[in-house]
Amino acid sequence: MNMALSEIYISAFLLHLLGDYIIQNDWMATNKKKATWEGFFACLIHCVTYSIPFLFILDWTAVLLVFATHFIIDRWHLVDWFIAFKNGSGTIANFGFPKERPLFLTLWLYIIIDNIFHIFCNTFIVWYFQTH
Repeated sequence: MNMALSEIYISAFLLHLLGDYIIQNDWMATNKKKATWEGFFACLIHCVTYSIPFLFILDWTAVLLVFATHFIIDRWHLVDWFIAFKNGSGTIANFGFPKERPLFLTLWLYIIIDNIFHIFCNTFIVWYFQTH
């Protein structure tokens, strides 16, 4: 199937939502960042199941990059560390936000920033592999 670049971007966005919110189960979500073998395995399974649907719109090399960027962001708390750095907190406790921040606000801001990281990476990968 030959899709226009805009259709691929839209598809990549929808596949991100599918992988991070529909396919990912509670076990994956609650364990993927734990510093244990179970955490590593949960993140690995999540990133594999997240990435496989991208084979419908990208070749396997691009999908491996989608997998790798997703794994790095999720496993090594990149969003938490970014927020901590941005806020000057020096700790990823409370997702890098000040402890006085209400939990509901912390969680929503974290979810939004996490999605921006993933969508930015996926968009760059799509752009690169479709234009080079």
